[in-house]
Amino acid sequence: MRRAMINTALGLAVGYAAIAGLAFAFQDQLLFQPSDRLRATPEDAGMDHETVRLDTDDGETLHGWWAPAPDVSRETNPGASAKQTLLFFHGNAGNISGRLESVEQFRRLGLNVLIVDYRGYGQSTGTPSEAGLYRDAAACWRHLTETRGLAPQNIVVFGRSMGGGPATWIASRKRPGAVILESVFTSVPDVGAHHYPFLPVQTLATNQFDNASRVGAISAPLLSIHSRDDRIVPFELGRKVYEAAAAPKQFLEIEGGHNDGFLVSAEDYLRAIDDFLEEHLGSGDE
Repeated sequence: MRRAMINTALGLAVGYAAIAGLAFAFQDQLLFQPSDRLRATPEDAGMDHETVRLDTDDGETLHGWWAPAPDVSRETNPGASAKQTLLFFHGNAGNISGRLESVEQFRRLGLNVLIVDYRGYGQSTGTPSEAGLYRDAAACWRHLTETRGLAPQNIVVFGRSMGGGPATWIASRKRPGAVILESVFTSVPDVGAHHYPFLPVQTLATNQFDNASRVGAISAPLLSIHSRDDRIVPFELGRKVYEAAAAPKQFLEIEGGHNDGFLVSAEDYLRAIDDFLEEHLGSGDE
């Protein structure tokens, strides 16, 4: 009996170690889930756009789209002629072609949109990594401020889900006009611990994307958006990011899941973003 118990315990220990080892070995594949197939383009959705290719400081080439705001008068759509630019950092799966509905929503608010695939995603070269995504964010910022000559105060940094990582990284180092964080987590280990409480995720995780520790260094006005229906990034983690941020800041609770809240709650979602930008950025004129 004793030998059987010992053998069972050893078997369980070996099995647990094997699971932990697999989780450690394949954590990048669990976090980064790129697709190289573009399902659609802005042209397919009836949007004017320009294809852009950005060079990173470590030799990668990023593919993206510049989608300018439509010409809409302030009389027919208050705030729509602001012509501020939104720098869009997307989530961990797919590529920029799966974000066209969001791009169109932001354009309807009168925002130019720059959305770029991270290295290893879509038509961008390289392999994704946390450090690499930060280099990609820096390349996007240089494109807007140097190549296009945009004033930092007219740039809105937007990060959704994993995109909150590069968003908080660049926004804590530069001075954008505003920051919007949607469905963002405190850190990768915190999300992992929520989904895999039986694993020592805090010890195993090599990717951090520690938004909670750096959001306080962001001086720009911040809007945090999250849904209690989110089953991927718990609502509580989004609240913790918001609580760690410096003022001025606002929190918008929406309905809908992690991947469709911006559509389920579209009316409230867009009104809140429009009001937030109007309050803090006004017309965007220099």
